[in-house]
Amino acid sequence: MRPLLICLLLSLALPASAQIYKYTDANGNTVFTDQPPEGQATESIALPATNSVSMPVPSAPAAQPTDNTSEKAAPYSTLQLSGLPTDEAMRANNGTFSVGVTIEPRLANNHRLRLLLDGKPYGQPSNVPRLQVINADRGEHSLAVEVLSGEQSIQQSATTIFTVQRVNTSSPALRPPAPTPKPKPAP
Repeated sequence: MRPLLICLLLSLALPASAQIYKYTDANGNTVFTDQPPEGQATESIALPATNSVSMPVPSAPAAQPTDNTSEKAAPYSTLQLSGLPTDEAMRANNGTFSVGVTIEPRLANNHRLRLLLDGKPYGQPSNVPRLQVINADRGEHSLAVEVLSGEQSIQQSATTIFTVQRVNTSSPALRPPAPTPKPKPAP
């Protein structure tokens, strides 16, 4: 049974190594075939060697320098917040405001910016140099921006202290005026 199977497999491989013939038919068309026709003058075509690709030998990955001075040194010469008041309170009745980030050179593609509100990470990292704070409580806060590479903080701006001023909704000035009493009808 095994010899029969081997013969069948070899017979399948024979057409791949067949000879190609070329001739011109009665209508003047050039015809290519694997079997020469009877009574026709044919030309045998020599086929070029089949394409072969050798598997490249994997090389060891390039060694990374052990001293990442580029990662340890601050990659940005300027990193600071802008748009925060310095001498007065920030008026944000609903506690929502945005701050700008001044950064030089331009933010790298693999870096993201994230705010640090009162020393804690705030919001999602973003590549946009305009960040928003939503529903901040009234009072004094500290704000800074950090540059992230993946999840690692690689640089942080100076911390800015500011005060958020929100409207007190229980203030008598915000209450609607009391309705005036209607005069009583005369008896």
